[in-house]
Amino acid sequence: MIMANGKLKIATCQFAVSADIKANAQSVCKFITSAAHEGADIVHFPECAMSGYAGVDVGEPSEIDWSLLESQTQKAMALAGKFGVWAVLGSTHRLTEPNKPTNCQYLINPKGMIEDRYDKRFLMPGDIGKYTAGNRTVIFEINGVRCALMICFELRFPELYRDMKRQNVQCIIQSFYNARQNGPSVHSHIMQQTMQCHAACNYFWVSMANSSAAYQPYSSCFIQPDGMISGKLPCNRPAMMINTVDLSRDFYDPMKGSRELAMAGEKHNGQTVHDDPRMTDTKSL
Repeated sequence: MIMANGKLKIATCQFAVSADIKANAQSVCKFITSAAHEGADIVHFPECAMSGYAGVDVGEPSEIDWSLLESQTQKAMALAGKFGVWAVLGSTHRLTEPNKPTNCQYLINPKGMIEDRYDKRFLMPGDIGKYTAGNRTVIFEINGVRCALMICFELRFPELYRDMKRQNVQCIIQSFYNARQNGPSVHSHIMQQTMQCHAACNYFWVSMANSSAAYQPYSSCFIQPDGMISGKLPCNRPAMMINTVDLSRDFYDPMKGSRELAMAGEKHNGQTVHDDPRMTDTKSL
């Protein structure tokens, strides 16, 4: 039995996600094997890592070979079970027709079974006609570390992170697909930085896994609760890194104490007075 020691070794993986489900599965299985041999507790993959991304790798979700996707996913699940590791696997989840599928993360447990599934809630405008939006959060605990799953575009909605904080989440495992672009873009300058902000404002550990298909405007990274990037993979090539969430470590957190006030609706964190005329007179020196 694994003790709840407050430490979680995360293998953050990236590869060139494509429409080729078998090639995707080969990369997924390779990284699960490598991560297990290096002692990882959980292996984290990019958005749509197994299925490919509709609108980029495949035109429409209807083009996905669902039988092949299921069989290849089962291979990855069996491998996770063989090695006794958790996995967060980006994919596409088929719904009952005529409903569109969801853009999802499968949470695979060390027995090789699907523990849960997170469906992306906030879709890009171009995704709305291809996917169905999710309607629930997914929070789980490994080794005493409370984790939540999120996907790509959702980083644009700080309300989601505050909600995770209210639910005592300590680590965000977020999968991305910002790849196969023409070159540098605004994503090169805001994606990791936005996640650093979410980490520091909420005191989260963060694992970001992005597809490495060229052109990849930013690579996968690992962020500490003070917002510092402590691990980063090279762009445009497959790679894996292992970082450890360690709840016993203390990081710079000037918001501690005041964060709770703000979340409760307070608009200041110090003594204020209402009966001083010089406080209410805002147009004089």
